[in-house]
Amino acid sequence: MKSTRLTTTAGMGIAVLLAVTACSGGSDSDGTSSNGSQDGEVTLQMVESLTNPARTELIRGLLDEFEAENPGINVELVSPPTEQADRTIQQMLQSGSGVDVLEVRDITVGPFSNNGWLYDLSDELAEWDGLDALTENARAVAEGDGASYFVPYGFYGLSLFYRTDLVEEAGFDGPPQSWEDLLEQASAIQDPANNTYGYAFRGGQNANSNVVVAIEAYVIDDLDTENAFLLNDGRTIFAADEAQEALDHYFALFEDASPPSAVSWGYPEMVEGFTNGSTAFLLQDPEVIATVQESTTLTAEQWDTAPLLTGPSGKAAQPLAVAGWGVTEASEHKDEAAALVQFLASEGPATEFAQANSLVPIIAAAADDEFYAEGPWTSYVTMTENPDTYVNVAQPRGVSWWTEWIQKSDQEIQNVLLGNMTTAELLESWDTFWTEKYASEG
Repeated sequence: MKSTRLTTTAGMGIAVLLAVTACSGGSDSDGTSSNGSQDGEVTLQMVESLTNPARTELIRGLLDEFEAENPGINVELVSPPTEQADRTIQQMLQSGSGVDVLEVRDITVGPFSNNGWLYDLSDELAEWDGLDALTENARAVAEGDGASYFVPYGFYGLSLFYRTDLVEEAGFDGPPQSWEDLLEQASAIQDPANNTYGYAFRGGQNANSNVVVAIEAYVIDDLDTENAFLLNDGRTIFAADEAQEALDHYFALFEDASPPSAVSWGYPEMVEGFTNGSTAFLLQDPEVIATVQESTTLTAEQWDTAPLLTGPSGKAAQPLAVAGWGVTEASEHKDEAAALVQFLASEGPATEFAQANSLVPIIAAAADDEFYAEGPWTSYVTMTENPDTYVNVAQPRGVSWWTEWIQKSDQEIQNVLLGNMTTAELLESWDTFWTEKYASEG
């Protein structure tokens, strides 16, 4: 039987829980309680995955607030480098290293939950009064589909970061609206002799994500928005004739408008390529807004964001990505860990975290904040106000084979970039993979 549940929000302590734990758990003669804490103290280990120094500092500050409001609980924050973080977290979970709270993303929730590593927070959330403050999308994620494995801290939606000065100097009236426009403008701006390149191409880790977004824009009229890897007729998007056209434009960006080193660029290199002034266009999530604003190379007048690129029909598929905080099944302090997750998702901490990291907020009231209606955020407002043009879609990131897909697709994109595979062969391979997976695993 579980002990008394917490309904902690910001400002509520857990002295009652500690008293219950002390009474029910007992202690050994050396003062150590049966749950492993010393003199009633509980230490939680929390691991983040999308690490950067400013973000880690912010999280640490929020954890300090939580500790101040909840005497008796200490939180140790583990911050592995971003590129190895998911692998590190998986190794920690496999080894049972004492992780209590962890960052869970839509691309890791499937593998983590299928391995039995995540705790179902359904009971805690049912008793949490902060649930009603969440947006409709955030609440749907938190409540899950039969199990609640994490509470989101924000959403990621793609937009195009662009150099306003370079676009103007190249003779264009404004930023690209379509993938075809992007190729035209990026190729016109490309000037390797002056270390100026058109596009921050993603050729390394998670390169598949931008390739898929391009394909989805080209097949949007026939796309299954509930599973954006499928068409309405049940075939995969990779089997559509339009997918080949999408790849012709997309890989031309590498050949005609990107630095050669982009063949191996992942998230850090792409963002660095834009913030250091060497590339004119970058397709990324809103969290990059804060990073670009901190650039010492670019001024506020030199860059902006534009809505997601459209396909031939004038529409785009916006795959809203999501991440948040969850509790491990192996945690010996599930009540305290759940209280921490609820604290981080409560109005004050959640809004502070979303704004500092340029995330689409989870708190409904935050949408009215002027913060989201000014400057580079206006492109997201435009997309929100035009849902028929910028169509929100769900990608199947929770399937058990998602990690296998990432590894396969990234490797095959490398093969295309290196000339060892054609784009037609890539599409055939991807179509076969997803068709067989759905046929055998559902």
